[in-house]
Amino acid sequence: MSISTQMKTRRSLIPIALTLVAVVLALVLKSHLPGGELRAVATIFMFIALSQAWNIIGGFTGYASFGQVVFFGMGGYFTAVVMLKWNFSFWLALVLSGCFAALFAILIGQPLLKLKGHYFAIATLGVAEGMREVVINLPDLTGGGAGISVPIAGKFAKTQYLGDGGFYLLFLALAIFALGIGTLVSRNKFGYGLRAIHQNEDAAAAVGINTVRSKVMAYALSAFITGIVGASYVFQQITIFPERLFDVEITVLMIMMVVIGGSGTVLGPLVGALGLQFVSEYLRQHFTNAHTFILGGIIIVAVILIPQGAVNYLREGRRTKDYSLLTNIRKYRL
Repeated sequence: MSISTQMKTRRSLIPIALTLVAVVLALVLKSHLPGGELRAVATIFMFIALSQAWNIIGGFTGYASFGQVVFFGMGGYFTAVVMLKWNFSFWLALVLSGCFAALFAILIGQPLLKLKGHYFAIATLGVAEGMREVVINLPDLTGGGAGISVPIAGKFAKTQYLGDGGFYLLFLALAIFALGIGTLVSRNKFGYGLRAIHQNEDAAAAVGINTVRSKVMAYALSAFITGIVGASYVFQQITIFPERLFDVEITVLMIMMVVIGGSGTVLGPLVGALGLQFVSEYLRQHFTNAHTFILGGIIIVAVILIPQGAVNYLREGRRTKDYSLLTNIRKYRL
């Protein structure tokens, strides 16, 4: 084996080693956190998974889905309905909810992915708002505006409630799963095709990439991950309402985490999710009345200074040996 091959092999093992260390630390941390903090960290894991899912269609493929929350809501409501009405176990409902969200993405992706730019973004937002109204107007099935509750105990519950520790491990597993999928996409032929579509879709088609199939597959994969996260969130919350499951704020958070961390990278959404959630939690505890205003200001400053995202900024700085923020602003803004 040549020296260059050995170096490449070692570099490829670094992310795996870092992931293992992070998982071990997360498991050790679990035993030292009270219930409230377990839930807070579980929420961070949830948004790591959601941001990785959005990054597949918005970062790698370049199609900014402003209605990504529709898959979160549909996965959640599918789980609630089948657990309550048909007595499914949560674990079966979890897998099926992801498949249901992916199937819906394939159906709507065929027409929507023919649109580009802000037209696609607005169309996906319209789908999310439309599905929220559909859920509200099916009270016999979904509970409508009054909400719906999943069975968590007793003879009607196939799966007992997991508790704070159980959901901590569940969302940790989902975050690892989403990171693994993102890593695989970034390093295989499918992911290279998505990047080509992002750069120049016509050129990608000219060199033989089936752009329609690739975009729909990316959309479905993104929807699958988002759907299973929504299903897990519903089981954790027990009682859900359409306004929360289809809240556009969830999509906004996904997008901001990817943009701040660095879109089109695996590490970027992870950094963005960790950073934004930790800062948000700190501000909520220490600046109760003004935390939203301060967080908004921090996001604006971050986007102005490093519009390409933190990870991409550091990579470019390492390559050029220039970490000047003023130079970066001129490069991307002027």
